[in-house]
Amino acid sequence: MTAPATRLLPTMPLCAKADPDLFFPLPWQSADPAKAICAGCLVRSACLAGARARGERYGIWGGVDLSAEARTAERL
Repeated sequence: MTAPATRLLPTMPLCAKADPDLFFPLPWQSADPAKAICAGCLVRSACLAGARARGERYGIWGGVDLSAEARTAERL
């Protein structure tokens, strides 16, 4: 017997219903819409930890921009 879908909702990421392209913005596009979705997500920490464990180099994961440009800008 499977669990009712409502039991699974608290662990479902908010990005599941969003346009995936928001989480991989082009250099001239803002990452803010993706970060806003992540801000209210219950699995944000696990998302970022998973991305770091997989060695993700691009995209917005857990509300953090992992692109090289963003990492460089944060150091300035």
